[in-house]
Amino acid sequence: MSEIAGRTGLRGTATAVVHESYAFACMRCGFGWEQSYEIEHHLDGDGQEYVMYVAEGRVVPSPLSRPACHNCDGRVVRIMRAGQVSSVRGVAEGRHHRVPPAGPVEAPRVPGDAAEPHHWHLSVLLHPFQRRAS
Repeated sequence: MSEIAGRTGLRGTATAVVHESYAFACMRCGFGWEQSYEIEHHLDGDGQEYVMYVAEGRVVPSPLSRPACHNCDGRVVRIMRAGQVSSVRGVAEGRHHRVPPAGPVEAPRVPGDAAEPHHWHLSVLLHPFQRRAS
């Protein structure tokens, strides 16, 4: 199946329309955004199937081919499932996690517990953004 983003014509002739949403994060500047698409499946005059991506009523290129950052035009963009950017923004804005007004509280040490304090590694912090095996 081929994708033809600039193709014009009767968009009402779609044989099927699929709604997809994606989250994007720029690896250059850190900007994140989400976008929903209507993916229209069409048949051309020769019976070949092609798709058109429509966002906000406009035909656009496939977001999976070469996405560009809306902030810096960077080309190294991570594509994720929808909701990833909004959930991270919610945490950053303090909607999901609040620090108590008294500040951090240390748990008392249990006698005989020789466990070292846990140190966070970058790989652990980036876990929500890592690709999951299908």
